[in-house]
Amino acid sequence: MNAMKNTHGLEVKSAADDDMAGAFQEFMSTFEIFKENNERRIKEIETRSAADPVTSEKVDRISRALDEQKQVIDKIALKKARPALGRDGVSLVAQMEHKQAFESYVRCGDERGLRALEEKSMSYGSGQDGGFLVPEETEAAIGKRLSSLSPIRSIASVRQVSSAVLKKPFAIGGPAVGWVGETAARPETASSTLDELQFPTAELYAMPAATAALLEDSVVDLDAWIAGEIETAFAEQEGAAFINGDGTNKPRGFLDYAQVEDGSWSWGNVGYLPTGVDGALPATGESDILIDTVYALKAGYRQNANWVMNRRTQATLRKLKDADGNYMWQPPASPGSRAMLMGFPVVEAEDMPDIANDATAIAFGDFGRGYLVVDRTGVRVLRDPYSAKPYVLFYTTKRVGGGIQDFEAIKLLKFGES
Repeated sequence: MNAMKNTHGLEVKSAADDDMAGAFQEFMSTFEIFKENNERRIKEIETRSAADPVTSEKVDRISRALDEQKQVIDKIALKKARPALGRDGVSLVAQMEHKQAFESYVRCGDERGLRALEEKSMSYGSGQDGGFLVPEETEAAIGKRLSSLSPIRSIASVRQVSSAVLKKPFAIGGPAVGWVGETAARPETASSTLDELQFPTAELYAMPAATAALLEDSVVDLDAWIAGEIETAFAEQEGAAFINGDGTNKPRGFLDYAQVEDGSWSWGNVGYLPTGVDGALPATGESDILIDTVYALKAGYRQNANWVMNRRTQATLRKLKDADGNYMWQPPASPGSRAMLMGFPVVEAEDMPDIANDATAIAFGDFGRGYLVVDRTGVRVLRDPYSAKPYVLFYTTKRVGGGIQDFEAIKLLKFGES
């Protein structure tokens, strides 16, 4: 945990550290209560073929409390995060000039400072649709917070581009290679067939509103205010698109691609394993299908793999035990870390489908290699004091794309017979 030293050289914990420690201790205590009551529920099933409804309801209630406490821990961890300051190659003086000019524009609509910077460097200019780029530290703060709030972004590869589309070539049959001796002739290898993946960026927008009193208050950090107002809206839209987006004016989600049973997998499709039961795990050996899902992924991908599911699916898996009676779901080992399932981190994404007939409610894979998020450099703000008087609107936009870049790296668990 972060700590600071006082004038006597003694280490002093910050209030955020104390909040984190207290929240984590409460989370662990609740988990012990959950295990105790779930053990009682299991014994009731074994002895009476059915659990007492009161016990089952209590287990579910404690499970929901665990979810809420985990969200509190995540929020505290986010508050402790500190954004990076600017990009390499941009002087501190230029950053300060841009920050001051941008603040004048936001507070009173004075564009002169930003226009002057536009003449110096086109990188600060306004687009055809109007608006100005936010200062780089504000853009960095938005990106950092999105990585914490947007679950898929936090585990995917993220690449910044300056164009509208990222094109990524790849060899369909793998690279052309061959064995050869030190002095032997180098025979020509078979030509590899190249194809191209395209990741277009689409516009994502938010429109926070401010009062005149807020803009006139010199104590208010307007950069931080804008970042705070749009971060949740951007994260929610991104989270939905990275999972279910159809690629039309939005990123393409990994569940939107063609899905085939893993035994028939081919490039361009996402492989899945069926549970064999519509809308449920198998009646016996419930955890076996999870083991099969893990080992459906090649060893090179398993090293950095994550489970992705929503909180309701996680609540179902939280009750599972292995053959030795140990819970397969384990709480986070430290504040700010993720829960574990069979030794792999669990990423909670609310936009994943619930367990239902033929639903692919669980994903498992190396999303760093499997899914690519494309950010076009620059977040723009257009000040609008006319559309909603007496409020001032700030039309804020950024361009984001995304899609699968390696179809071998992600596997799905389908709750269906086939």
